[in-house]
Amino acid sequence: MERRNADWTNPDWRFVGGHRALDLANSVAPRPPGPVERDYLSDPDALLEWAERAEIVDAAEAERVSRAWRPEFVFAEVLELRAMVDDVLAGRRLDELGRRWAEAMGRAELVPGDSGAATLVVGADPGMMIGDRLADAMVDLVRNVDLSRLRECPVPEGGCGWLFLDRSRNQSRKWCTMDDCGTHAKSKRLTERRRASR
Repeated sequence: MERRNADWTNPDWRFVGGHRALDLANSVAPRPPGPVERDYLSDPDALLEWAERAEIVDAAEAERVSRAWRPEFVFAEVLELRAMVDDVLAGRRLDELGRRWAEAMGRAELVPGDSGAATLVVGADPGMMIGDRLADAMVDLVRNVDLSRLRECPVPEGGCGWLFLDRSRNQSRKWCTMDDCGTHAKSKRLTERRRASR
């Protein structure tokens, strides 16, 4: 499979979740349950570009993946993992995720580290690398992340529904980004006020 060059200047590439699993959930806009207007993982080529841009794989690994993977199989698997994110956050489908994670750990490798300590490499098999790393990220999300900081960009107020971790000091972040949804919502409210005052 020949790889397309990723468009690193594309303004649509936004990673605001603060965690790989949330960035996976945010690869559609707006997020379900409403109608999806844009799916950033539209095909296997787009998935590979997204995975590299999201730092799931680096450039050399992406090249290895492109030579070793079964694109349609991995693509379907990643879409299924994405569909699980909301359920997993709600405490559902954990057995299913646990089985997928166990498969990923079965393919992981312990390699010697620089300081003598071993490093666990998840996704050592290039053909399964992206799915394995995303399954591991989802388990990490529910095991190690303070989910009290989880927020959703508010669709009813003009947001995109994307999930993000609010790491602000007073935990008052409302939008995925102020530069995008926050500015759009403020502009929309200003237009509505002007219309109402006429």
